Amino acid sequence: MLDADFFRRWMTATAASVDREAERLTALDSPIGDADHGSNLQRGFRDVVTALEKNAPDTPGAVLTLAGRRLISTVGGASGPLYGTLLRRTGKALADASEVGREQLAEALREGVDAVQTLGGAAPGDKTMIDALVPAVDALGESFAAARTAAEEGAEATTPLQARKGRASYLGERSIGHQDPGATSAALLVAALEEAADE
Repeated sequence: MLDADFFRRWMTATAASVDREAERLTALDSPIGDADHGSNLQRGFRDVVTALEKNAPDTPGAVLTLAGRRLISTVGGASGPLYGTLLRRTGKALADASEVGREQLAEALREGVDAVQTLGGAAPGDKTMIDALVPAVDALGESFAAARTAAEEGAEATTPLQARKGRASYLGERSIGHQDPGATSAALLVAALEEAADE
């Protein structure tokens, strides 16, 4: 079973991963976005870790709700609202449970992903974070490792796509050939689940 400590580890592992990969995320964002995806997420997840250290919520849902609120208030551009919505809605779906199973987390995360799709209007194949998140949620019932692989493969599969949503969609065919930075950072978030489980 996964308790609040697990979810704090998940957010901390995500922050560390975003720190390590910030330059790559920004490099991916440079040709098709505003070249700030890495730095924006780095600032946001550092703030999440600080907030969780100051105020350690005692349920999984409360951890994610707090993390989502911090991302919405500190991350610029579309990333803050999208990641914030993902975590807040997932946290809300987990409600007040003190522990949850992996399948419960998968169901809650699916609600979070649905909320992101509603907010951003993106579907699989549109070259967004959804391309990593949907297959990850589908695989999460199997294992954290399967979810990580599915997310990473989903992110890589955005390279030949033409963007149909977000800033990159303005480029039309010029967006083809670039891996989507949002799908790449979403894969980092999913990979951090496995890291948190291994600790």
